[in-house]
Amino acid sequence: MAPISFCIGTRGSALARAQTMLFSALLQEVHHDLKLEQKIITTVGDAHPKMPIHLPTTESSGLFTRQLEEALLSHEIDYAVHSLKDLPVITPSGLVLAAILPRASSSDLLITLQPGGLPALPLKAVIGTSSPRRTEILKNERSDLSFVALRGNVPTRLRKLAMNQPDYPLDGLVLARAGLERLGYDLNISDGQGDFIFDGTRLFVAELGMMLPAPGQGAIAIETRAEEGSSSAAGYAASLHDEKTARCVTAERLLLHYLGGGCHMALGALATVDKTSHLLHLQGIYFPSTGAAARQGKATGKTPEEVALLVALQLGDKVASPSCDII
Repeated sequence: MAPISFCIGTRGSALARAQTMLFSALLQEVHHDLKLEQKIITTVGDAHPKMPIHLPTTESSGLFTRQLEEALLSHEIDYAVHSLKDLPVITPSGLVLAAILPRASSSDLLITLQPGGLPALPLKAVIGTSSPRRTEILKNERSDLSFVALRGNVPTRLRKLAMNQPDYPLDGLVLARAGLERLGYDLNISDGQGDFIFDGTRLFVAELGMMLPAPGQGAIAIETRAEEGSSSAAGYAASLHDEKTARCVTAERLLLHYLGGGCHMALGALATVDKTSHLLHLQGIYFPSTGAAARQGKATGKTPEEVALLVALQLGDKVASPSCDII
């Protein structure tokens, strides 16, 4: 009997391919009979690296995901592997998130050329990031900081910092810890500080304890066609689904949805599960506009819907209608 074959779609970046290899290895570990191949799909965000990713335009919605979803619907691929934080909160008709993999670290790290983290940055230091969330939270801590838009894959961003070019001066940048570790960087973090070598340059890392992550940060989502049956792509992927992670990221993504925002809204959110009571705890921070005061909220409850709504009512001026297509 011929093995069942599936094609996995992925973006071409080193991180996207590393996450795809992780999913492929986990799937074949459980289902030895599968034959898996990979196909690189170029998204709008990959093809236009200078396009602003934070603007609430139709073009920027699904910047790194839409072409993968179109390839799923056309049967060009059977799986799409996404960083969940990049995925719009509403799943298109005909598709389903068949699995949320166990979450890696959700934290952000400050990467610098000198040790000491945020307190050690010079006055009016320049930080590279394209994230409104990261920008506003850091400005809340250090109003003297200035920020420059920084796009590109992880090695590209690290290279811009390491080269320290006069025409592109950077004192630091902010990256997700999960992405760095999935790319194989040994960060040597102890007591919130660490370092690693990139292209012969020693870079220093510092945890940002005040920085709530983007909704879904650190989690990998596996999207497939909404086909039923144990032999479908969705059926096979379901064996990798981590329910604890799914509950947490659903709460975070529902909060984003209730506030009416997209993936690049200035919103930080983190949900955790109490080990004893199994209740969900969600905390959020939201900046309704550039330079606005931070709004913060938190709630504990039984379901993602309950805690997301409670926090949304604390953060927002109005709350959008719920949707059944978040996860």
